[in-house]
Amino acid sequence: MKKGEQAALAVPGAEFVVRAVPRARVESCVLEGGVWRIAVNAPPEEGRATAAVAEALAHALGVAKGRLVLLRGAASRDKRFRLE
Repeated sequence: MKKGEQAALAVPGAEFVVRAVPRARVESCVLEGGVWRIAVNAPPEEGRATAAVAEALAHALGVAKGRLVLLRGAASRDKRFRLE
């Protein structure tokens, strides 16, 4: 996905539901029915996959990754982020 391809969704206060796929062979970031499906190469250890998912979501939205706040799902595949 190109940087900022979904920039229209980058509204402060917006929440994003994410389904993470760690240790994927091919990285991808797809919006399907209101849920982001983000596949990353990072393993689900020590928060590496969560950090990679946040970075991929920020890239797709065209915002800095520091603007995304993890609301829930630090140790789960299902995550919720809010854009500050």
